[in-house]
Amino acid sequence: MRCLNLIAALLLAAAASACAPNPIIARDPVPAPGPADVYACDSKPLPLNTFMTDCRPVPASPQVVLRARG
Repeated sequence: MRCLNLIAALLLAAAASACAPNPIIARDPVPAPGPADVYACDSKPLPLNTFMTDCRPVPASPQVVLRARG
């Protein structure tokens, strides 16, 4: 009986996946910041081992390239 349930479950799973034309992909609605974005974050502890975090964008300093002659 257990083997019959397993086979039925596998057949149902195969049928459900065959009907889906596109796989479902979970995406974050807020895109990740780029490498040039700079944020300053402050966190403070709250009861029950939780934290409140406040992040704000900060102006980025220009990149400096050092070149030496030798």
